[in-house]
Amino acid sequence: MEFVLSELAEHVMAARAAHKPMRIRGGGTKDFYGEIGTGVGPNGSAVLDVTAYRGIISYEPSELVITARAGTPLHEIEDALRQQGQMLAFEPPRFGQESTIGGCVASGLSGPRRMAAGSLGDFVLGVRLLDSAGNLLRFGGEVMKNVAGYDVSRLLAGSMGILGVLAEVSIKVAPLPFCERTLRLSCRQEEALAWMNQWRSQPLPISASAWSGDDGGQLHIRLSGSDAAVRSAQGKTGGEPLDQEQAAQWWDDLRDQRHAFFRQRPLWRLAVPPKSPALGLGPTLVEWNGGLRWIAGETEEVTEEGARRIRDVVASAGGHATLYRYDRKPAGVPVFQTPDAGIMAINRRLKNEFDPMGIFNSHRLYAEF
Repeated sequence: MEFVLSELAEHVMAARAAHKPMRIRGGGTKDFYGEIGTGVGPNGSAVLDVTAYRGIISYEPSELVITARAGTPLHEIEDALRQQGQMLAFEPPRFGQESTIGGCVASGLSGPRRMAAGSLGDFVLGVRLLDSAGNLLRFGGEVMKNVAGYDVSRLLAGSMGILGVLAEVSIKVAPLPFCERTLRLSCRQEEALAWMNQWRSQPLPISASAWSGDDGGQLHIRLSGSDAAVRSAQGKTGGEPLDQEQAAQWWDDLRDQRHAFFRQRPLWRLAVPPKSPALGLGPTLVEWNGGLRWIAGETEEVTEEGARRIRDVVASAGGHATLYRYDRKPAGVPVFQTPDAGIMAINRRLKNEFDPMGIFNSHRLYAEF
């Protein structure tokens, strides 16, 4: 594997010497995400395929830590964890068998359990990063108490590969729940949000929640914990229990976005305070106890006026909006909402520090760089 890593470094150094941009790519399951869709990057940038650098480096179940090369398929990591009764607590979407742990970290996406367990960035303990000079940098470690560079490790979660090539990652893992039960309640969005707000203030073992307008409006909640805690919570929330197989399939389909709702275009991903009321922006799917709202655009075409309206409404609620999936969009509509000037200045300095030649994933995160 060191030979593969050396080859990757040589490709990077050659690209830097030729001032040629590179697009970092793993399994390609998230090609749709960000400012650049499928195909090569701007100015005919070459693709740097990292899938050959794969494999679990170390896994200590008793320490709740796994370290793997970035090209390792996500399903291989989850299979290894499952055999030891453990899991990735943030439930990253997989989108396919080709999904890699490196792409998982670079995209920063978390799944249904994020509301209870925390975000992907909360679980990244350390990374090895290949910079634009071909140097292999190490940040963080394999234990929580090793704080050297810990902020940089977390910073790379969701960076979309603009700072360098993720080579290896160390992730904190969690035990599988002793018991899980899924309940389904019929209700309108306003009722679902009110219930979720009420339950959030109580010590209930709710590990996931999701509402959509299908079949007149249905709220699914997943209870996770000891058998006694789950049974007690079920008595407080009510709802029709789903059998275990049906429930597991339903949450898997939500996690990997296979539900029919996610086939709509354009699709917006809104992060808002959980207590925000229904936003009235179109067909909606609510996750994370109200903190994540998926909105299907009211028209098939993305327009600057429509995007501005959505972002103005979300901003007034104290959140931000990402244009998650789309067929076409005007150049004036950024995928990721542009942060304020201070935050953008920090992003710009980080890009200049890690990748001064601008060869990695140009414009993937922000159109500016």
